[in-house]
Amino acid sequence: MSAELIIDSNAFETRVALVENGQVAELYVERSSDRGIAGNIYKGRVVRVLPGMQAAFVDIGLDKAAFLYVSDIYRPMGEIEQLFISSCEHEAADAKPNGAIENGGCEYGESDFRHAYDGIPIEDRLQEGQEILVQVAKEPIGSKGARITTHITLPGRNLVFMPTMDRVGVSRRIEDETERKRLREIMCEIKPPYRGFIVRTAAEGVEREKFQSESDFVAKLWQTIQRRSENASVPSLIYQELDITLRAVRDLFTKEVDRLVIDSEAEYRKILNFTETFMPSLQNEVELHEGDEPIFDAYGIEMEIQRALSKKIWLKSGGYIVIESTEALTAIDVNTGRYVGKRNLEETILKTNLEAVKEIAYQLRLRNLGGIIIIDFIDMEKEANREKVWNALRDATYKDKSKSNILRMSDLGLIEMTRKRTKESIGQVLCEPCFYCDGEGYLKSKQTICYEVLRDLERQKRDFYGRKVLVMAHPEVAAMFYDEERGALERVEESLHALVSVKADLNLHLENYDIALLESE
Repeated sequence: MSAELIIDSNAFETRVALVENGQVAELYVERSSDRGIAGNIYKGRVVRVLPGMQAAFVDIGLDKAAFLYVSDIYRPMGEIEQLFISSCEHEAADAKPNGAIENGGCEYGESDFRHAYDGIPIEDRLQEGQEILVQVAKEPIGSKGARITTHITLPGRNLVFMPTMDRVGVSRRIEDETERKRLREIMCEIKPPYRGFIVRTAAEGVEREKFQSESDFVAKLWQTIQRRSENASVPSLIYQELDITLRAVRDLFTKEVDRLVIDSEAEYRKILNFTETFMPSLQNEVELHEGDEPIFDAYGIEMEIQRALSKKIWLKSGGYIVIESTEALTAIDVNTGRYVGKRNLEETILKTNLEAVKEIAYQLRLRNLGGIIIIDFIDMEKEANREKVWNALRDATYKDKSKSNILRMSDLGLIEMTRKRTKESIGQVLCEPCFYCDGEGYLKSKQTICYEVLRDLERQKRDFYGRKVLVMAHPEVAAMFYDEERGALERVEESLHALVSVKADLNLHLENYDIALLESE
């Protein structure tokens, strides 16, 4: 399997695409005005304890209080207890792969190495007004605040450090038992007392010296975090996770990725410095995109993003699927469309359903859809064919880092499944509720349109260089250019050595705009 990591980086937005066999498998977007907080560590204050829910709300300085479950609260143990649970005395449970870049770089499930809930109620663990050190486990999603934990994890290139655990785990993606045993023995020998580590997938074949160096680094980082938290005010940010570019390098740039291509020279040099320190063997696989064509256009990614925002997705056979997301669940409908088959109806339906399975698994991963998902396949009479479709869906989601649970197909042709929700979907990031239809549908956000205009200007750099350019846009888009996105527009003007004027046009739809050259005086 060939894989590439393509990064489109500029002053206003960074987009990261993991491309597998020519298809965009995963997409991540981070805007300078709205940087993610997953993995950040805060000193917060408990504002409310809810015994009925066995949870608490904690003020960490965000608009909404963060949510803390009782099972996510670390209870310090004495030395005798620590000795009894030390995993280096026995085989610890293995870690489960999970979305790496989405939760601060830790590619393992949230509860894999947590102490089991011992029955002590939350009202006996926390009091209102209490100050605690917490880490964001999940970004705020929709109307929900961030989910936090007191079980801190500090991810590195090869290891994830867990200062509140005394266990060693090895990623299940490392399948060779001899190698698993070697890695576990090394970490049990070098880890500090009463501390835990997870050996990441990228660590396969890595020598002891690198583990020792990385272990020392994250241990010192933890000491620094503790010192900062002692004198910090409440609420306050104690530690900020890496930006999306370096997170992508750390978590996605593995041996399976053939190369990394980025279009920003400044970010390119930053990546080279990072790889020189943590992964010198991959440094030669980093490339700077220097072509005139925008990098996402050159690799066909821009088209895939537009496709990921569409409700209807056409299949090669002529069938299609429709994806509708609500607050509670996502519904996917499979239809034969223009496909009429060759032999009989049952065969036509089976072929369409099997083709839809591959596209559904791809779209779930690309769009990062989570929660409850209901798939309405075309009805099949034969039980054997239903089993084929269920097995195909299970196989197609195998590579997905987000954990899913798939139930067997019902008599109505429905498959119910769940997929772990770790962050907002691509649609939620790039779109906003439509004010034309009172929230019944979605439009691209004004910020997204602004950035499309800026990319369009850069795309026509040769024509616009040193000239006067007029952009006609919807009044709300024009207002954003003269307010929040003024700096981004000025940077593009400098790049083009051009004067770009933005004029509002009431007759234009929010998503439409026109760009034209002005005659020189």
